Amino acid sequence: MNTKQTLAAIMVVGTALLTGCASTSPQQTSSATSQPDSASYGTIDSIQITRVNSSGSGVGAVAGGLVGALLGNQVGSGNGRKAATVAGAVGGAVAGNEIEKSRGQGQDAYQISVRLNNGDYRTVVQDNATDLRVGNRVRVVDGRVYRY
Repeated sequence: MNTKQTLAAIMVVGTALLTGCASTSPQQTSSATSQPDSASYGTIDSIQITRVNSSGSGVGAVAGGLVGALLGNQVGSGNGRKAATVAGAVGGAVAGNEIEKSRGQGQDAYQISVRLNNGDYRTVVQDNATDLRVGNRVRVVDGRVYRY
């Protein structure tokens, strides 16, 4: 296997591994019971600002893996070069991912507690709450709170 094929294989594997790792929106938490459609209406009880740490986009791991593979490819010859290329790619990916995580500041999110019409409570975390106030009548749809 030549150098170009090795690097291409590393890039394909790295991209495939990182495809499902990124998350750009905060997750919703809800009560354990399932809610019927009529239960998605309610009143806002509280709104709190919280910090959501980003899990990283994976760009740091991919970039680190590529740099590590290129540096590892400069070492040795034959099977030793192949092993150094793979080790450099893995080490670079780990280092790049850690650097990206340490630079991530997280983002503000709004934790909104809603008292539903059926008496249950639902807590939703979303990226903004510009038109929402405590006491507003709202509808919860697909993990987001909307005024109505």
